[in-house]
Amino acid sequence: MSEEKIAPAQQSAAQIDQETYQLVQELFQVVRAGDAQRIAGLLEMGLVPNLRDGKGNSLLMLASYHGHHDLTRVLLEHGGDPELANDRGQIPLAGAAFNGDVKMARLLIAHGADVNSRSPDGKTPLMFAAMFDRIEIIDLLLAHGAIATLQTNEGLTALNLAQTMGAQAAATHLAALSR
Repeated sequence: MSEEKIAPAQQSAAQIDQETYQLVQELFQVVRAGDAQRIAGLLEMGLVPNLRDGKGNSLLMLASYHGHHDLTRVLLEHGGDPELANDRGQIPLAGAAFNGDVKMARLLIAHGADVNSRSPDGKTPLMFAAMFDRIEIIDLLLAHGAIATLQTNEGLTALNLAQTMGAQAAATHLAALSR
């Protein structure tokens, strides 16, 4: 049997791929850590702001979900897409609503996040805010045009979801607003 050998060009390409993979992994760690200055420098050098990880999470999704306001702003200013969903259909604004991060929600809305965006199951950021009793975010989203009567694929509104999740403050608040 003859032993197969990898040509030098193929070895080099394999090493570059592994090196590139390692660099990308490091990049996503820098984003999770919130190093806005370092990422800003990389963006100035040509880093694509909508780069995604293996789960479809963009740099912006990771920065915003982890509460890194300065990094999120930098990514948005360099063309990060606030509507770019991950593989599960989640968007940054829904993550901010889930986390109760009002400052992040304001930042994303100011840079074009759609308050009525829907996940694959039809949930909106308002629904996430309602499910987790995020009253201040509910008010912010409604003030920016969120539609409280939108329904999930199962026909549930933000009020219904708040009631189902036992989010009493949100349910009471949404019920009072609908009168």
